[in-house]
Amino acid sequence: MAKKEHISETPATQLLRKRLVAFSEHPYHYEEHGGTGVSARELGVDEHSVVKTLVMQDDAAKPLMVLMHGDCKVSTKNLARAIGCKSVEPCKPEVAQRHSGYQVGGTSPFGSKKAMPVYVEESILALETIYINGGRRGYLVGIAPQVLLDVLAARPVHCALAD
Repeated sequence: MAKKEHISETPATQLLRKRLVAFSEHPYHYEEHGGTGVSARELGVDEHSVVKTLVMQDDAAKPLMVLMHGDCKVSTKNLARAIGCKSVEPCKPEVAQRHSGYQVGGTSPFGSKKAMPVYVEESILALETIYINGGRRGYLVGIAPQVLLDVLAARPVHCALAD
């Protein structure tokens, strides 16, 4: 990072440090409803390597997390089929926040309030480095994708739709 600024800890960074995970910190200027396009532009990285964390729920209203490329959408139909349930839908923002403990736009799969199963688009695991939310808006961490399997026990699925 060109300029080193102090970034306060989040539950996500606390968990990563506790598990001795190597990560880089990438603060950027957050734009409301800017999505991964903004963070990719601000960091100067390909949006495909920026991973969004989506809190969804299955047909029994059980929460789950889906990790998806920034430039793709989730096929809820393919995801439901892959995880063996009838349907999957995004949680309402206030419900997602209650499950994760994070503000929408700053949701990290690490250190969430409630333990949830985590599913990762399989092609994310082939990337060299991914940039994923570090637990607050305008803050990503760079990690090796293997961390998703090692720390979160994320289950690979095929549910990406090109955006």
